[in-house]
Amino acid sequence: MTDTKQITAEEPEPVKTGIEIVDIFKILPHRYPFLLIDRVIEMERMKSIVALKNVTITEPFFQGHFPDKPIMPGVLIVEAIAQAGGLLLLTEVPNRDEMLMVFTGIEKARFRRPVVPGDQLRIEVVVRAWRVTAARLEGKAYVDGKVAAEATVTCRLVPRAMGAGAAEEESL
Repeated sequence: MTDTKQITAEEPEPVKTGIEIVDIFKILPHRYPFLLIDRVIEMERMKSIVALKNVTITEPFFQGHFPDKPIMPGVLIVEAIAQAGGLLLLTEVPNRDEMLMVFTGIEKARFRRPVVPGDQLRIEVVVRAWRVTAARLEGKAYVDGKVAAEATVTCRLVPRAMGAGAAEEESL
């Protein structure tokens, strides 16, 4: 037997499915205390994203919601769903530094169980409809494999110079 060198096609680079916090900062405009995504663990372009939020007692909202029984406000869980979806969508926008992804609607929001300090939210978002400047996203937030909250959110891409008021004016 002789040694033969097999010529194979160059293997493609592995697809990057995770996004760390420093890269999230480059995509989302949110900052502490309002950034509600710590890491992305899965992402399928233009289809779905799975992100994590570590819920700690040091979150500023726990001071008042509620001092003797800390519970993460449901509206912030929906915001985390929207931020995960926005992160997915903004990765496809070449001029994202000039744009904002703003909420235009929340539908079918349901809160199934309380989220408390020490929990880790697993946020799964699926794109249901996507146009150049708008999207409908379906999201669920899990704790220990159980649904804590779910919602369908709609959002719109607007120029940063116009701000959030642009979405309101266009929808009138």
